[in-house]
Amino acid sequence: MINDIQAYGLLAEFHTPADAMHAAEKVRDAGFTRWDVHTPFPVHGMDEAMGLKDSKVGWFSFLGGSTGFTLGYLMIWFMNSYNYPIVVGGKPLMSPMFPFPVVYEMTILLSAFGAIFGMLFMNRLPKLYHPLLKNCRFKGATHDKFYVIIETADPRYSDAGTRELLESAGCKHMETVED
Repeated sequence: MINDIQAYGLLAEFHTPADAMHAAEKVRDAGFTRWDVHTPFPVHGMDEAMGLKDSKVGWFSFLGGSTGFTLGYLMIWFMNSYNYPIVVGGKPLMSPMFPFPVVYEMTILLSAFGAIFGMLFMNRLPKLYHPLLKNCRFKGATHDKFYVIIETADPRYSDAGTRELLESAGCKHMETVED
């Protein structure tokens, strides 16, 4: 019988947030790029320990808002100047003041869409399946355990070297997660 099961990554369990943070610093310093830390609650300083940069989702929101602002003004300008021009009391066909509610709402709407779709894009979602979810020990990540997973797709991954690195970081239990 042919075994078609491939390894997704190496899962290391830690019992305290300090141990997980120390392991994250070691993994970051070793140069791994495809790895993550899973904790039951937010751990202050973990982003710095993992070497994470600021999120780019704000730029998606800004671009969406700028687009909404521009499209709102263009829409009102086109409707009032070309599509359905009505001169009321000698007032100009386009004034920068009266389209404010439409422009405001378009800016908010497209900013929200930019943030949502930017977050989905940056997180590579929707991901309907993840190998960690069928791992029995990983259920502890929602209770009292801390996990570091290093994916086998990482260019620096080698089974023996990665195991040695995680053991030197104080790992309490280690296992290979199957894809």
